[in-house]
Order: sequence, then C-alpha cells, then structure tokens
Amino acid sequence: MKSVSGRTDHVVVIGAGLSGLSAALHLLGAGRRVTVVERGLRPGGRCGRLERGGYLIDTGPTVLTMPDLAEEAFAAVGASMAGRLDLVPLHPAYRARFADGSTLDVHTGAEAMEAEIERFAGAREAAGYRRLRSWLSRLYTVQMRRFIDANFDSPLQLLHPDLARLAALGGFGRLDARIGRFLTDERVRRVFSFQSLYAGVPPARALAAYAVIAYMDTVAGVYFPRGGMHALPRAMADAAAEAGGEFRYGHAVRALERSGGRVTAVVTDAGRVPCDAVVLTADLPEAYRLLGRAPRRPLPLRRSPSAVVLHAGTSATWPEPGHHTISFGAAWHRTFHELTRTGTLMSDPSLLLTRPTATDPSLAPPGRHLHYVLAPCPNTDIGPGAHTWRDLGPRYRTALLAELDRRGFIGLDAAAEEECLVTPADWSRQGHGAGTPFSAAHTFAQTGPFRPRNLVRGTENAVLAGCGTTPGVGVPTVLVSGKLAAARVTGGGSARPARVTDLGARRPARRAEGPRTPEETP
Repeated sequence: MKSVSGRTDHVVVIGAGLSGLSAALHLLGAGRRVTVVERGLRPGGRCGRLERGGYLIDTGPTVLTMPDLAEEAFAAVGASMAGRLDLVPLHPAYRARFADGSTLDVHTGAEAMEAEIERFAGAREAAGYRRLRSWLSRLYTVQMRRFIDANFDSPLQLLHPDLARLAALGGFGRLDARIGRFLTDERVRRVFSFQSLYAGVPPARALAAYAVIAYMDTVAGVYFPRGGMHALPRAMADAAAEAGGEFRYGHAVRALERSGGRVTAVVTDAGRVPCDAVVLTADLPEAYRLLGRAPRRPLPLRRSPSAVVLHAGTSATWPEPGHHTISFGAAWHRTFHELTRTGTLMSDPSLLLTRPTATDPSLAPPGRHLHYVLAPCPNTDIGPGAHTWRDLGPRYRTALLAELDRRGFIGLDAAAEEECLVTPADWSRQGHGAGTPFSAAHTFAQTGPFRPRNLVRGTENAVLAGCGTTPGVGVPTVLVSGKLAAARVTGGGSARPARVTDLGARRPARRAEGPRTPEETP
C-alpha cells in the first residue's frame, strides 16, 4: 500500500464530519498529533444538528448501521462507545407501505422476518428470504475486507481469490435480477433492492455486489442513538479531544500552503496551521480546488441523485407506529428513469418518512413530534438547477404534503410548528457537487479501484476522505474512509497500541469552541 512520504508527525484534518473524526481517532491511536479544523461551530458535518423552538433536528443520516465500525474508531484510542452513546436497536428496522395499501415490517432477526414475509407473501417467499439472507451474509464476508475496507493502488489488486468468490456469488450481475432469483413478489424484492439508490444507481442497473447495503440494513441491524444521530459525531469528537486531539471550530479553510509537492500549512480565515500531512474531507470539487489538482479521468464524474428533505416539528403525528416508514409509489421503474436519466421530479414518488421521536421523545418539546420526509430528486447536473430550486422548493413542498395526505399521512402541514426545507440549492451552497449530498454514483467505472482515489497525483502528503472517495457513500463506508485515510498517513499501523491515558499524558487535550489565535508557529 502506498502511503504519504516524509514526516507525518502533525496531521491537520479538514472537516469534523464522520470521516474526519474517524481519521482523527485512527491517527491519534497511531501516535500522531492531530488538529481538526472545522468551519462549523460543532462537529458533525453532514451529520449535523439544527435546533429550532426546542426541536433537535438531525440534518443528515437518520440511522446507524454497522456500529462496530464506529466502535473500531473509538478503540483506536483505547476508548469505547459504552457510556458515550446509547444505541437503540430498531424493531422493526422500518415499515414498508405499498401503493396497494399493504404493509410489510422489515425485521433484522431471521425468524421474525421469515414469519413476516410468510404472513405477507406466503411460505414460498419466506423460504426464498432464508436463501437470500444466507447469500447476503456470504456476499458481505467476501466484500468487506478485500473490496470495502481496503486501499487500492491499482486495479490489479482486484486479482485475488476473493474476486473469483464474488463472481461465483453473482456479484457482477445486476442487483434486481439477482434478488429475483430468491424472491418473486415484486413488493418484497423492493425491500432488498431499493438500497442501490443510496449508491446512485437504479436496481436494474446496479451491480449485485451492492446488495451488501441491503445486508447492512436487513441483516446486521439498524440502530438509533439516543440524542439523535448527531450524538455519534459528538461522542467521537469528545473521544478524540480526550486522546489529545485539538479542535478548531468556526475556522473556514481558505487555502493550502505548499512547498513543491508538499502541503506545509492549512490557511483558515483565522490564520494558518502548519502541518506535516493533511486529510481533506470536503466534497471532491472543493478538495480538488484547495489542492489545485484533479485526477485525469477519461469521463467526467457522474453524480448520484439528490434529495429534498422536509424537517417538521409538529403538535400532532400520523398513526404509523415505527421510527421509519418507506412509502413506495406504484411507478417503481419509471421513477428511477426520471431520477437518473430524464432529470425530472418523480411523478409517483417513493418517500422515506422518519419519526425520530418514536424512539427518543427528548428530541422534541413534551407532547410534540419530529418528522423527516425525504424525497429523492435529480441532481442539478441533469435536473433543475440550484437557481431554479429557489422558486421550485416551496411549490414542491406543497406537492409533497398533498401526496402525504393522499397516502394517509394527514395533517402534517397544519400541525407544523417549526419547519426546515432542504433542496439541491442548499446542498450546492454547502459545497456539494451537482447539488447532491450523495457525491459520485457507484457505477462500475466509479467503484473500488476506479473510484476517485484518496491519494491525489502531484501532492505527496495529502489524503482524501469522505463519501466521494474510497470506499463510498453511507455512514459505515465514510467511517471506513477515515480509517483508510489514516492508514495512508501512518503506513497502516502504529508502533504500539495507544491508550487514552498515554496520549493524554503525552500532550494535554486542547479544544476550541470558536476562532482562536490568528497564527500557530511551527
């Protein structure tokens, strides 16, 4: 594995999102001095927090899967999630509602899910689910260490027995067709294939290997931290600070100072921070702008679809009992075509509806409820531009609420006390390319060794992390991304296991809640 050259004693991590915090913890555990520079006033990045009228709103991911990957980041500094994060397993993980009025509760326990599918679609479909679950588990085992938790320097690294195992499992076929080998009821098939949209590709065109996302959702378990998803980056930042990491919040990065092929300092609006290496977690366009470098690719990057998100704090709620509900429209295949090809808004949308107060009532004032409505939409490369969304957003909000009323989720508009609408225009303002928070799509040409690398040609000591680079989009993968970035800096290991007490004794933790001194000397 290639790693950055020269000294790496002091590493500056740009961005305190999940990938940056993961990188910081792994770097600290390997004995590096770490300074995290964050333009916001708190950690989290896309996993942020909005506070309005007593409502605590998560602005990014709504659930945590594969919590062992977060635990691995804590363990790098000898810490643990226990006592820092109270994870609640969601049972069911979510409820699927279909256009014909039927509902299917999705359980991660094998027996509970088999019984639910048998109730919903019969014994034959339940038996197919058992075979599918076994296939998903084998697929995950083959992929995780070789193709997900791995730094690629060349496509030749794919030439490993695990590649043959993945091919034998059908991983290079199409996702929808492979799921169809186990399940015949189209409604049940949707439950195990819609996850490909997270990767920016419709199920009919996605590689079957991306069923690994369905494994995370439907086998490994779905969790929600008390205090909201933002509790995760808060806990990670606290652990990093206790391990000696320094945080500078409210410091926007303006430029990188260079000497030849090396970055020598990070320049913020409050001064400069000298460094031996730097980890950049900004979206790819901003990271490349700061570096003054961009990879040469035969074709431009293709972006994932975006999303419109409506956050609403309300005095009333709908009758659905669970934390998550996926409301599927009838026009399944047509809407994917609209999202990824024609660039038009979904004519019959499938929607993710989340009520976090079903699990943690403390996120809203007493007797109040918090709702999150996500509607996938085209990115601004192929759909309405960011400027169009400024006028389109309010009209689309009205259309979404009317659609919810038609589907039985009645009265959200009238009950809303606090509200925030997020559109591709907002994602663009936050620096996300093509107005999408989901970065580059996981097409074959943008997967594994073909995805933008976390090492950038022409820069000796800079590494990328985040959903635009290896291994990709989603909470589990961005946590891995931070770990992989740290490995590029350290060469893959530390001289000895790190303990929080050792690190703290070596250098006291320093935290900055806002702008600090204008300059730090080397």
